[in-house]
Amino acid sequence: MTDKLTVSVLGTGIMGAAMARNIAGAGHTVRVWNRTRAKAAPLAADGAHVAGTPAEAVEGADVVLTVLHDGPATLEVMREAAPVLRSGAVWMQSTTAGIDGVADLAEFAAEHGLVFYDAPVLGTRAPAEAGQLTVLAAGPAEGRERLAPVCDAVGARTVWTGEDGAAGTATGLKLVANSWVLAVTNAAGEALALAKALDVDPRRFFEVIEGGPLDMGYLRAKSGLLLEGGLTPAQFAVATAAKDARLVVAAGERHGVRLDVAEAGAERFERAAAQGHGDEDMAAAYFASFVQDAEER
Repeated sequence: MTDKLTVSVLGTGIMGAAMARNIAGAGHTVRVWNRTRAKAAPLAADGAHVAGTPAEAVEGADVVLTVLHDGPATLEVMREAAPVLRSGAVWMQSTTAGIDGVADLAEFAAEHGLVFYDAPVLGTRAPAEAGQLTVLAAGPAEGRERLAPVCDAVGARTVWTGEDGAAGTATGLKLVANSWVLAVTNAAGEALALAKALDVDPRRFFEVIEGGPLDMGYLRAKSGLLLEGGLTPAQFAVATAAKDARLVVAAGERHGVRLDVAEAGAERFERAAAQGHGDEDMAAAYFASFVQDAEER
């Protein structure tokens, strides 16, 4: 096996574009495709070939990397690519697809002779652009060396959770992490909304918690996006957060766990999206606290 791979990246949104750019920067041949071609086109400047169809993108690929919206979208795109998928190719599935979604994708992989790795990532726009994501991966031990160059290009570390990608162990860990991230994001927004309603200077709040166990970098980062007007471009969009929150709730329900905070958080993200904040950073769920969103803008 040569050191350089041909990697097909399907989905070039916030995460996919950054991952494709870093893979190309590591010296690999990169082909990209996105349903909206304009989102993929800028990657040509980084040396990527911009394909017109999923099939064109994956032909002859050593590794297929999917970074699409959800499980059904991923399955649909892979079906479009199916006629030219090379048996034995590695499929690195990095969409947050949910437990049931991953099982469907693994079944498709088995039908087409693909070596399947469930490999969602932790991180947002900034770490993705810096190649500092954490890759959560599950899949056969034999063959991992073929995936390693891609993981190394996009991430600071890879955490292996098991040898069966279909079992959902990597996606399960991603959902647990997301449940915390989404809850903290919503809690930060509610604290700032209450401060606004009570005419409390947010800086006083941060002064009170500074240096103590209630202080955290993530709270300050998300609050900063709101207070300093940094909601666009999104680090992680409200609409995507709503989708992920629903996957968290569904995973809990499937296993007999009632996740009240996650359920309320999903509704909050959905309300913010309905108010027109779907493409903004998920910190914009803050606006769902107010009855008249326009007045708070």
